[in-house]
Amino acid sequence: MSFQDNLKKITRRYQELSDRLSAGITGEEFINSSREYSHLTSIVEKINAYQKVVSELDDLKQMVSSETDPELKSMADSEISGVETSVTELERQVKIALLPVDEADQKNAIVEVRAGTGGEEAALFAAVLFNMYQRYAESKRWKFEILSISDTGIGGYRDASVLISGQGVFSRLKFESGVHRVQRVPETESSGRIHTSAATVAVLPEAEEVDIVLEDKDIRIDTYRASGAGGQHVNTTDSAVRVTHIPTGVVVTQQDEKSQHKNKAKALKILRSRIYDMERQKKDQEMAATRRGQIGSGDRSERIRTYNYPQSRVTDHRINLTLYKIDAITNNGDLDEIIDALITCDEAERLAAQVGD
Repeated sequence: MSFQDNLKKITRRYQELSDRLSAGITGEEFINSSREYSHLTSIVEKINAYQKVVSELDDLKQMVSSETDPELKSMADSEISGVETSVTELERQVKIALLPVDEADQKNAIVEVRAGTGGEEAALFAAVLFNMYQRYAESKRWKFEILSISDTGIGGYRDASVLISGQGVFSRLKFESGVHRVQRVPETESSGRIHTSAATVAVLPEAEEVDIVLEDKDIRIDTYRASGAGGQHVNTTDSAVRVTHIPTGVVVTQQDEKSQHKNKAKALKILRSRIYDMERQKKDQEMAATRRGQIGSGDRSERIRTYNYPQSRVTDHRINLTLYKIDAITNNGDLDEIIDALITCDEAERLAAQVGD
């Protein structure tokens, strides 16, 4: 099907849905039709804007070829270049709107940060990243609900996880998955040498119960007494919970809450999201094996970004973007410039892949 035929098909479907909703349908048919209508509305608006400019371009070209008044002909000819640019940009916007939608994009996200190589300095950097995402969530007015934190006692985090809730959270944060590297002089370093350490970030779409059904036969739940570093509420009851998903071997532990019930609920939420993410990644690999490279691979072992403090530099290696505002990024969560560039690059890659297909 050609691009133009596809636009006609979408416009016809949009009108059909409009007529159906106006006819007073009810129940599940109304819900499904309303959802599809809402999804197509923004696409059809872009199609209408594109077609309007295409029509304007056709009129200008017609005027140039048929107009006898030299002044009017010259005026129309001078406008063509600008309108052609608008046509190209609006066509690009329509094609992006028609790209397959990641069903997880509108979900909330569970962000897990873990210290990697580098000892205590890596744990301190993990805490910096965790706080960076908290500042970013605050700037977006998203809810930031800490699920667990295992701290080192001097400001570092061995690992920490959080549920971030809001509009389109996963679509904005999903490119953060991977290895983040830091280069800086530790406070404990008397000779002023720059050390390199790393932390790993995993961003999982929050899975609802309808997304992943956990069968009782597939789950083993063990309880134990919370103790040791990381147990924020160490007590004398068996409140800590370890949940094992037997088919996949995925294990989640929770001990931050005093209540065993609350720890179990958090553990199941994380478990469900990890399994959902595993299935989602497997599906992505099967459907688009040729696109598993730079953007959106979600590979936890891939070094994606370096934070160089002496040079005040943050470099995202996937898109070769370097910004010299490390304090604004790490202290204030000023991530939009990086995230917007990653999304734009991803859209370009998917458009190119679509053309190749």
